[in-house]
Amino acid sequence: MYERKIPLSLNCGLDLIGEVLYGKWKIRLLWFINEGHKRPSELQRKISDASRRVLNIQLKELEGHELVVKKIYPVVPPKVEYTLTEFGKTLIPVIAALGQWGDENEERLRNVILNCQQNPESPII
Repeated sequence: MYERKIPLSLNCGLDLIGEVLYGKWKIRLLWFINEGHKRPSELQRKISDASRRVLNIQLKELEGHELVVKKIYPVVPPKVEYTLTEFGKTLIPVIAALGQWGDENEERLRNVILNCQQNPESPII
């Protein structure tokens, strides 16, 4: 069983949202589910850089945080779909605002990120 190395810090809204949305693909999963991509295979195609295992783990965490609900249909082969909960839908405007900020600052952000990769600062001792 997984044991945390650093204790939870849930002292403010930023700590809380960080705990719920921490994970490379969670924001994109929420966005794509909202846009109608509900089956795991559809989500995998939309986020092809992520492994199926990682997506499943992050979907399970989103489900645990009550942002998505998983529906399993009783058919053969099994059919699974994810939908946003009402609580999860409240995050969509926040995600949209972050995406818009990223779009408006795309060139600057890309340059900053590439510069950091090419010239990493040496650690301060």
